[in-house]
Amino acid sequence: MDQKALFYKIVAFTAAIHRVTHELTKEAKSTKLTPLQYKILEYIAVDQPVTLSQISDCLHISMPNTSRELKKLSTFIEKTENKEDRRKQSIHLSKAGEAMMAVVFQAIETQFRKRIQTVSKEELVEIDHALDVLSDKLFY
Repeated sequence: MDQKALFYKIVAFTAAIHRVTHELTKEAKSTKLTPLQYKILEYIAVDQPVTLSQISDCLHISMPNTSRELKKLSTFIEKTENKEDRRKQSIHLSKAGEAMMAVVFQAIETQFRKRIQTVSKEELVEIDHALDVLSDKLFY
């Protein structure tokens, strides 16, 4: 296998992920949130608990800007002191944040189901397997 060709396939694949993510989420996001605030809440929802530095690093936002955005999202998040390092805080969704993201994820799921409605059961099994392989070998 040509590793350079594989690399360019991965680049194209990740670009497609960003495009499809935009298409799936554009109608689902709350109008009360900026796109950045939505990305922060989505990241927290999927990986919680997280730290300020993890959010900053993953979303390519400076620490001060991340902190400022989290203050604006105080209704939707909660911070708890990290037991191992008291200087760090673990950030997770509050009940209001969980409820809002559940509504958003439901809307995204509706869009997702529309996209896969013509996919056969066998192809869905293949997709599931491919996602497992990607998760285990590349996106760990």
